[in-house]
Amino acid sequence: MNEIATDLCVIGAGSGGLSVAAGAVQMGARVVLIEKGRMGGDCLNTGCVPSKALIKAARVADAVRRAGRFGVNGHEPAIDLAALRQHVQGAIAGIAPHDSEERFERLGCIVIKAEARFLDRDRVEAGDSIVRAKRFVVATGSKPAVPKIPGLAEIPYLTNESVFDLASLPEHLLVIGGGPIGIELAQAFRHLGSKVTVVEAATILSKDDPELVEVVRARLLADGVTLHEGARIESVARSGNGVALTIAGMQRVEGSDLLVAVGRTSDLDALGLEAAGVERSPKGIAVDARLRTANKRIYAVGDAVGDRQFTHWASYHAGVVIKNALFRLPAKVNLGLCPWVTYASPELAQVGMTEAQAKAEHGEVTVLRARFAENDRARTEAEDDGLVKAVVTKRGRILGCGIAGHEAGDLIQLWELAIRKGLKIGAIAEMVAPYPTRGEASKRAAGSFYTPAIFGERTKKIVRFLLGWAR
Repeated sequence: MNEIATDLCVIGAGSGGLSVAAGAVQMGARVVLIEKGRMGGDCLNTGCVPSKALIKAARVADAVRRAGRFGVNGHEPAIDLAALRQHVQGAIAGIAPHDSEERFERLGCIVIKAEARFLDRDRVEAGDSIVRAKRFVVATGSKPAVPKIPGLAEIPYLTNESVFDLASLPEHLLVIGGGPIGIELAQAFRHLGSKVTVVEAATILSKDDPELVEVVRARLLADGVTLHEGARIESVARSGNGVALTIAGMQRVEGSDLLVAVGRTSDLDALGLEAAGVERSPKGIAVDARLRTANKRIYAVGDAVGDRQFTHWASYHAGVVIKNALFRLPAKVNLGLCPWVTYASPELAQVGMTEAQAKAEHGEVTVLRARFAENDRARTEAEDDGLVKAVVTKRGRILGCGIAGHEAGDLIQLWELAIRKGLKIGAIAEMVAPYPTRGEASKRAAGSFYTPAIFGERTKKIVRFLLGWAR
């Protein structure tokens, strides 16, 4: 066996692991990076990148279909699936060099392509190498969760790891799960021309503010997506060349293809965490606020922790780990600063607390709203189904914001910065927003905090007095 001594050993070359490895090696640490699969992990190969490329293609198709409202010849688009797949693979190929084994070796990392397994508290075996490190980072990501539904194991089904390899568009796609992945892909395939039915045990996008979810739900229904919410699937079975779902209290729902999108689960089984003294639960690896495990030499980031399973959150984790592991700074994770976006049409974005969470923690709060229907840019582009909804304390401290609307993922970033820097609502109300932009909706929502005072009777009395005094 080849024995390697190093400062930092990173297990997993997804977004979190790559961020730790790249940062650490460029700061002077000796780094070993271990990856059993493809460099770039789920995000690059089967997650964020291919899904957003597919969603863009679907939006273009829908834009062609709906172009008549602009006086442009709109028609039912013809979908060239081979060309669409080439677009998706091209997006992956364009980003892949940045995450490649060659790049990280050029940076100075030792890259081992093998499965890693802890031998004890400070050694890992990978292939024909044993790595002894001062610090370890577990960044092994996650895999699609598969529900225990009778009959599911006996039929072929799709997940996000296989849906981008379809040879033909589904005639009728059945989607189990109404979370972000299920909703994004359901709407995308509907825009591409497939009939789509979503079955969700609770409500769609259940972690988001219900008022904002309603904006997305209305668009899904208008697009022709069939939604079964609060529906319990009793069994799954073949139906001819397709599949059928038996839903409690309903008749069978039949389709040509089945997509399982009920969330993700941490990929930890083969790591031998017990030998390393690392505690875990069904959710993921147990860590403290500094992302340290029970074995303080070992950190965990991203989906391996099982908390907020987003690429950008894994990258944020990486920064916390580098501060702790390399500089011994007591950096901690701030869960309230994690924004997330569901890339439906319209998008739904959230940072901080929802209205319900804010009321539960703070009691009386102020809810500020601005509708896209009142925004000139949204109206000129016929994308006016949307809402900015912010929650603040009586003194104007921002607790959270949610946005449903076109490009909400870009608009939410202002609110994340404001919360992170401790700005009050007045900072957004006073900003100068270029006209016409959707950013004015955020300014309008913030400005409404002052409306009762500015246009109240007390202000009117002061103005009347001053005008009278001037005469």
